[in-house]
Amino acid sequence: MDVDTEALRWLQQVADGTTVTEVSELEPVTQSGVSRALARLEGQIGTPLLRRSGRTLRMTHAGAVFKPHLDALLHHLDDGIAAVNQLIDPDTGTVALAFQPSLGTWLVPDLARSFRAAHPGIRFQLTQVRDEHDSAALDGGHADLELGTRRFDSPQDAGVHTRLIALEPLRLALPREHPLAGRPRLRLADVAGEPFISLRPASALRRLTDELCERAGFRPDVIFEGDDLSNVRGFVAADLGVAIVPAPRAGSPEAVPGPVTYIEIADPGAVREIYLTWSAERRLLPATDLFRRHVIRRAATGRLPAVSQ
Repeated sequence: MDVDTEALRWLQQVADGTTVTEVSELEPVTQSGVSRALARLEGQIGTPLLRRSGRTLRMTHAGAVFKPHLDALLHHLDDGIAAVNQLIDPDTGTVALAFQPSLGTWLVPDLARSFRAAHPGIRFQLTQVRDEHDSAALDGGHADLELGTRRFDSPQDAGVHTRLIALEPLRLALPREHPLAGRPRLRLADVAGEPFISLRPASALRRLTDELCERAGFRPDVIFEGDDLSNVRGFVAADLGVAIVPAPRAGSPEAVPGPVTYIEIADPGAVREIYLTWSAERRLLPATDLFRRHVIRRAATGRLPAVSQ
C-alpha cells in the first residue's frame, strides 16, 4: 500500500484537535488538498476514520483504533530520521526532557548548562510534569527522559528504566519571625501544633510529609493544599503556617534571605529521592543517550549543586 506520509501526519494533527483549516495554514497545502488526502487515506484503509461533528472532525471507532498505531508509526519514523541525521552529525539532535517544577530552579539548569558546554549543537525540548504517582512516565511518552521524585517500579511501569541519582534534603519552612526560626535544627514534633501548608494529597512530597509527621507522632493540620511549591512558600511567608519543602540549593531564588527561614529537620528520613527515568522499550537516540550518561556521571562524581548554607 502506497500511503502518503504527509496524509498520515495531517490525520494525526486532526485527531489531536487541529482543524483542517489550521493544518492548511501550517502546511504548504490548501484546505481542499488536506481534505482530499484524508479521503484517499480512508479509501486505502477501507473505512472512514473521521466524522464531522458540527464544525469539527472527530475520530470514528475505526479511527480511534487506528490512532495509537499511527502515533507509534510516526514516532518510529521521526526517530529513524533523527538517528540518521545524528549518525551524519553525532553532536546534533534534540533531548526531550520532562521534569518536576521544583527541579527547574537548580538541577535542570545545572545539567543542561554543563552538558551544552561540551555539546553546544544539541537542543532541549523541556516540559514540566507533576510529582503525582498516577501520572504517566515520560510525560505520557512525549519525553525521552524524566527527572523527578517518582520511582517507577510497579509492574505496569515495566516499560521504563529508573535510576536514583540524588538524595535531596528536606527542610522545615518557617516564617522569618516565628519563635523557632532561630534554631539550627528542629524535630517535627516541635511544630506538631502548627498549621501546615502543603501540596495536594496525590503529590509524592505530600505523601512523604504525611509519613514523616506520622512517624513523629502526629497528623499535620493542613490548612491549604496547593499545586506548586511557590504557593506553599508564599503562604509560609505570609505567616499562615509551616511546611516541609526541599532544601534551597546554592544559587536558587529560594536561597536568597527573605521572609521564609529553612531549618534542618532532625528526624531521620527527611530526604526525597530524585530519579532519572528513560524508556526500556526503544533505543535512545545518540543525543539523548549522551545526556543520560552525562546526568549519571555528574551525579556519581558529586557535581550536582550543593544545598545552600
